Formats: sequence, structure tokens, C-alpha cells
Amino acid sequence: MSTHWFSSHRPPLHGLGRRLASLLILPLAVILSGCDFVVLAPAGDIAAQQRDLLVVSTLLMLIIIVPVMLLIVFFAWRYRHSNASATYAPDWDHSTKLELVIWAAPLLIIICLGALTWLGTHLLDPYRRLDRIAPGQPVTEEHRPLRVEVVSLDWKWLFIYPEYGIATVNEMAAPVGRPIDFRITSSGVMNSFYIPALAGMIYSMAGMETKLHAVINHEGTYKGFSANYSGAGFSGMRFDFHGQSEAGFDQWVANAKAAGQTLDRTNYLELERPSENEPVRRYGAVDPNLFQAVLNMCVERGKMCMNEMMSINAKGGLGLEGAYNTLPLEYDKYARRGSILGPRPSYVATICTAEEAEAAFRAARAAGDDAIGPKDHSPLRGAGLLRPWTRPELPGVMSQVDIPALSSRL
Repeated sequence: MSTHWFSSHRPPLHGLGRRLASLLILPLAVILSGCDFVVLAPAGDIAAQQRDLLVVSTLLMLIIIVPVMLLIVFFAWRYRHSNASATYAPDWDHSTKLELVIWAAPLLIIICLGALTWLGTHLLDPYRRLDRIAPGQPVTEEHRPLRVEVVSLDWKWLFIYPEYGIATVNEMAAPVGRPIDFRITSSGVMNSFYIPALAGMIYSMAGMETKLHAVINHEGTYKGFSANYSGAGFSGMRFDFHGQSEAGFDQWVANAKAAGQTLDRTNYLELERPSENEPVRRYGAVDPNLFQAVLNMCVERGKMCMNEMMSINAKGGLGLEGAYNTLPLEYDKYARRGSILGPRPSYVATICTAEEAEAAFRAARAAGDDAIGPKDHSPLRGAGLLRPWTRPELPGVMSQVDIPALSSRL
């Protein structure tokens, strides 16, 4: 059989390859058509500065990457086996000029990237208060920050506006051109608070407060969500962020107040129960101390707050017998509110009511640190506590304890 028959009966591979390439590109085009390039076209000044940092860093790296990729193709073509005209120099091993180019160019790029990253890291620190609303528009005394207290729940977002006495679930709003001061915590599982059009993401963690400062520069409705997997209902932890005019924001606040519901501690404990795909919910009134109670893990009445326990520890603690009080804190590891699994939750009882603790805190803060005086780090003594034995040369230091009596109490 002649080779002419093979050449004349070859399948049209060239046309088939083109059709296959078209079929492969079509799904990619469909997928990309649904992409939202909000990161590259944000509506907030902080997000815009982060976008600029990303773009400039990428362009600086492309100064090296693009020539290297082109040179790979050039060398592969220039020195291919069939090119007899290419110079063959088997003894060549060094060129000062090439060494300078190969090492100097990347070094300069690294220096530029390092300086750019160092500046961006400090200027775009989420804990740093804003110094501008937009390019050429610095923050002045007239720009009163809007404080928003954020709590990540299973699996929904709670937003508290202490200035207006309202709260919302899976919806928030802010006026255009007004700095936003976010205070963020979690009821339990760690999450990540992220509104791509506004600013970068930051984590929410139980018993801790993270901060984020941002500003929205254009009206519109933007998406916010959790960027950290936190369980079965994670995909439903999405909310709308409304950038509005001052009049529109005032109307939004009025609509929230008209909702009529009150978010007190009892209602919060019901809201905190795990639930998925929660609709938007608004509360016209909210307990002013609720966020601090969530932060200090003492929403339940009669439970000792974390900051109260830290204050006791700072003053020397409750002695060895105080170890008995810390054991019930393990409920956070083995049980959680709203769950039928695990033992019933237990906790350390507070030594005063929530109202008394709040009043004492306000009085101490109003008096100032100087009026409070130096801290007494000697062990506390009271009803039910063993009297410590102290050495004369070491006043206030516990040196000996009645171990049998302590064991009987534990």
C-alpha cells in the first residue's frame, strides 16, 4: 500500500483540534461570564488601596516573569536540534554582564516589593483608624465614625448599632463617606468577616475582639459573607451591605426601629441557637450591654464574665481553692448552648449582679487609673476560702496550705 493512500486518507486532525479547542473554551467563557470582579472594582477607599497594592505588586513581578517566559520560548526555538546556524559554545561558562542582569533585576524588584509591602501593611492595618475618606479628602472632626458591633453566630451575622439602639440579622447599612468602626467577635466558632467591596477580611473569635476600619464611597448593595468554613450552615452565612446616602441611612434606621422587636439577653440566647439560611431580621431596641456580655462570654444571668475573672486573677486570684471554680469553664469544650449533645452547661457564678458589675466598671473608669490606686496582689480572703499561712519575710505570699482540708472541699 502506498504512502499516497495514507496521506490522502488522513483524518482532518487540524479541523478537529480547532473544534475541540472551541468546545474547551466555551465552558470557560460561560464560567467567567458569571464572575464578579468586585476585588478589582471596589466601592470603598480601603478596598481600592488594597486593589492598587495587588495590581502594582503583580506588575512588578511581571517585569521578571514575562521576559523569562519569552526567553524560554526563544531559547527552545533558537537552539533546537535542527537549527545548524545556532552558535555552539561548549566551553562557555561565565558572563559578567549576564550575571549583573540576572541578579540585579530581581534584587531591585524584591527591594521595591519589600518597601511597598511594608508601607501597605502599616497604612492598611485594619486596627488603624482612617486618615482619609477618599484620595485628597482627609478625615476631619466632622466625620463622626459609625460604630458597628458584629457577632458571628451559627450560622448568621448579628449587627448591633449602639448609637441608634438597633440590631439586625444578615443585613447592615452605612452612609456614604462616613468612617465605619467595626468591633467584631464570635459566639463560638471562628469565622471570617469579609465585604470585598469595602475592605479586607478579618477573623471573629470567641472571647476576643478584632477591629476593622473602613468607608464606603459609592451607593449600592454589596455582598458580605464568611470566608472561613465553620460547619454545616457555612454557605448560608451571607448578608447584604447597603451603602446609602445620609437620608437613605436615616430611613433604614427608622425602618429598623419600627420593627418593634427587642434584642435582650433572653432573645439573644434563642437567636444564638444554630440555624441555617436565616432571613433578614431587625430589632428596634437592643440591650446596650449585650455586645460586652457576648465578648466576655457571660450572656447568661449570674455567670461570671471573663473580664471579671481576669480582674480577680490580676489581684492575686482566689488562692488554691479557686481552682475548683475554674473547672466548670470546661463546658466550652464539651457542650454549647442550643445543642442536645454533651452535658448540661455549667459555669462560674458571678460575685455580683450584672448591673452592679456594670456600675462598678463605669465608676472606676470615670475616676481614672490614678484614683483607682495601685493593685493589691495579695491573696483574697473571704467566706469559704482557706486562710493562707504567710511568712513574715514574704508578706502576702501563700507558703503553706492545709492540703487535707482543701482535698475535702474539692
